[in-house]
This record gives sequence, structure tokens and C-alpha cells, in this order.
Amino acid sequence: MTSVTITGISKSYQAGVPVLKPIDLTIQAGELFFLLGPSGCGKSTLLRILAGLVEPDGGSIRFNGREITRLPAEKRRAAMVFQNYALWPHLTVFENVAFGLRAEGADNAKIRKEVADALELVQLADCAERKIPSLSGGQQQRVALARALAMRPDLLLLDEPLSNLDARLRDTMRREIRRIAKERELTAIYVTHDRQEALSMADRLAVMHQGILQQVGAPEEVYNLPVNRFVAGFLGDANFIDGTVTENGLFQSHFGEFRLAETAFRPETGRKITAAIRPERIRFAAQKGAHTFSAKLTDRTFLGECCEWKFDADGLALEVTESAPPMRRIGDVCELEFDPGHLIALQG
Repeated sequence: MTSVTITGISKSYQAGVPVLKPIDLTIQAGELFFLLGPSGCGKSTLLRILAGLVEPDGGSIRFNGREITRLPAEKRRAAMVFQNYALWPHLTVFENVAFGLRAEGADNAKIRKEVADALELVQLADCAERKIPSLSGGQQQRVALARALAMRPDLLLLDEPLSNLDARLRDTMRREIRRIAKERELTAIYVTHDRQEALSMADRLAVMHQGILQQVGAPEEVYNLPVNRFVAGFLGDANFIDGTVTENGLFQSHFGEFRLAETAFRPETGRKITAAIRPERIRFAAQKGAHTFSAKLTDRTFLGECCEWKFDADGLALEVTESAPPMRRIGDVCELEFDPGHLIALQG
């Protein structure tokens, strides 16, 4: 297994327009690590720098403590799965998977063994002699993954490999990729803009925006305790509430005073901040109480197993997600509440 240490890596494709501002990041051996962010945030550039396909302007990269920043791609023991799969349509599945091994000069016995093992791992052992055009999209994705695995890489790099698949097949492949990475005890770095992929698969993830790592942590930590407005909004729906910090960690908004969650960010008394709370963290109260607040129901979106309710809380638009929702009428005034640990003070 391979650990990856990134120190001060930066990249610009044109003067004065940085794609990556100096980035420091450590990925532990055996981690399934996600780089998550919108298009243009620099995540694919960082992945290609790790692969040796793009040269950084500055900084260093170490695999297991070994400096590899200027090492050619073919000497890094890293295999990459591309978004478009990059398969040869005129070759069989076997020959596509064997391609890298043949380029390395492996003997026929090794090629047969590694290709067979890789195809077995991705559950395509019975497709070895088929041509690529005869395969479904999901099968082609598995071939691309098998080709990378056949090289026995120290590091597996995946650049949005599921973006061309339909939703149901993506769900299946998420589970398969995680299973394979853990079975092979691989360090894997996975680029995506899909928050569901990152939250459901990652051991840890980094949220990127404008070439900067905004937050790094376990999925539950980053989702539940976002450090800023971008992270909170990118990872899911969030209600943003402006107010002022008062004594003893309380937060005064224009429709009530609430206790903030205890996090590493502790703004001083009197500071104006924005706080965030997820829609699923707000619930309906049975009756008016000391910690409830009133809001008028303005709209709803029924989604079957849940409902997204829209409220007006003294001029502030709020969203509430409720599972197994009862019938409610637009215009009703409801009492709402939430636990103190779910209102997060944001740093920006």
C-alpha cells in the first residue's frame, strides 16, 4: 500500500490564472480518497499531476516518502481509469486488459494470469474474447478498471469513471469499485463532481473550489460540520441564517436565539456571522415551546418517501425535509425546532 504526500503543489496554464494554488495534502496508505468539486476547480489537474501526465509549476509529491515529482508516468506504479475509458474497439476484452502488461514487456504467462485475475475481480471472466462494441456501458467501465488492476499498481487513480453511466448502474459500480479497492488493499484517489459518489464511497474526501482545498475529512464530518458556505452548499441542501454571536455561544437571528454547535470555529461575542443547518435537521414540534419558532408553510415538493417543505420564518426562506410526511396545507403556521448541535457557525 502507498501513502501520498503532496506539498505546495501549484499549477497555472496561463500566466496569472492559477488552476491549483499551493496545495498540501496527505493520503494514507489503503485509503479510498475523493477529490470533490465543481468543473474547473482543479481536481482533475491534481490527479493528472499525480499520474505524471501534467508537470506542476512548484511543490513536491512523495509516494511512501519517495520523491517522484519529476518521475516519468511509466515509472510511478500508478494506473489511471479515464472518464471515456480509452478502450481499443478492434481488440478483444483480453487484449485491452493486457495492453499495459504487453507495453511493459511482461511474458505471456504473467499476462494470462494477471488478465484472468483482473477480469475475475470485475466479474467479466466470461467476456474475455468479446469485442468492446458488443459490451454495455457498465461492462466497458469494468474493462477499463480491469486494465488498470492488471498492472498491480501501487496507486489507482480514477477520473470521473462513472459519469457516462445511468443512475442505477452508477449505484452498482460504486459498490463494486469500493469492494475491489478494499480487496486489493489499494490506495485509490477518485475525482468526481458527484457528492453522492463521494459521500457513499470515500474513506475521506477533499472539497475543492477555485484551486483551493476548502475542507478535508471523513464524509460524515465534512457533511455535518462544513467550515464555510461553499462546502455546506456543495455537499447538499442547507439553510443559511445571518445573525450575531451573543454570550455563551448563543446565536441571535431575527426570528429567535439559538445555541451554536461546538466546533473548532468559535467566533467572538458580538461578531456577525452566517450559520447553516441542514433541512433534515429541522423537525416539526408538537406544540409551541421555549426552543421552537413559528414559520408559515409556503410550498412543498413531494418525493414519495419524503417531502421538502418551504417555509417563511419572519422573512427568511427555510427548507425542511420530512420523512413519511403527513398531509399539510399551504398557508399553515407550524412550530419548528432543531437540536443545538446542528446549527453550524461558518467561517465564510
